[in-house]
Amino acid sequence: MKVLIVEPRKCPREAEIDGSLESMQKTVGGYIQAIYPFEDEIALVCDDESKLKSDTEWNRMLPETGDIIKGTFFIAGLGAEDFTDLSPELMEKYRQRFWNIELFIPTPNGLMPIIIGD
Repeated sequence: MKVLIVEPRKCPREAEIDGSLESMQKTVGGYIQAIYPFEDEIALVCDDESKLKSDTEWNRMLPETGDIIKGTFFIAGLGAEDFTDLSPELMEKYRQRFWNIELFIPTPNGLMPIIIGD
């Protein structure tokens, strides 16, 4: 299954995983959780318990949900009953969407993002 992997402090990269539960859990580093914050037929798959792990880095803001994703996540396409390959067009769209690296600084008002572009 072709997916787009987004790791903290790195630009997104295309990867091939076998689509098994084990491979998805290995990719995100824990139990998987799928969220659907975008209008496209895609899933953002992340570690369900990442926010409970103190050693996991903040990764990217998701203004669509008003939240910040912590830890590695991947974007996959949606099939009739499961995840599927991300189309080349959506691969490029979300590569651009998550291209800039985001670092987060704790402040008295919450986390403040610092965006590092090309």
